Amino acid sequence: MEPFTKLTAVAAPLDLANVDTDRIVPARYLRKPREGGYGQYLFHDLRFDADGREQPGFVLNQAPWRGAQILVAGVNFGCGSSREAAVYALMDFGIRCVIASSFGDIHYGNELQNGMLPVTLPEATCRALREQLRACPGVQLTVDLESQRVTGADGMDHRFEIDALYRERLLKGLDDVGLILQHLPKIEAFEQRRHGALPWLV
Repeated sequence: MEPFTKLTAVAAPLDLANVDTDRIVPARYLRKPREGGYGQYLFHDLRFDADGREQPGFVLNQAPWRGAQILVAGVNFGCGSSREAAVYALMDFGIRCVIASSFGDIHYGNELQNGMLPVTLPEATCRALREQLRACPGVQLTVDLESQRVTGADGMDHRFEIDALYRERLLKGLDDVGLILQHLPKIEAFEQRRHGALPWLV
């Protein structure tokens, strides 16, 4: 898993509340193999019409935000079903961080487990950030996990909170397996002692 330390990148304003995971990636695409990438399915029914043509009004179809790596959303982002593919779609599109005033609990956890950083800030702050992004399309934000701060286009810093364990895991790029493998020498030493003391168990 790629570490997340500090990201300075173009941020896109998503002026929608209660974006459920079926809007992030429609259920009909969940049968697709992950190897092909899920980025093409991100917000599919918002990005494209029934004939597969891009909807020019959708933010990620607009030139300043096509390569956005940060998304500033509204309240209750990622609500609904627990599909992990919603995170795959965001990541495969290139988004490493979503800023919102609240998240669906399971989606929040899925982002953390897959190396994304979900940042929770007050709704008034998220609204102000989206206004800055619309006023200066293509402007960059900085998300610094080490200092736990988001720096807006106006230079103002906004502190966010994150569980200390998840912060450490993201900074080091560790998933559940990587976290355990940090202790591999101790695990192997324990197994050797156990085998010596209780050989009949093996």
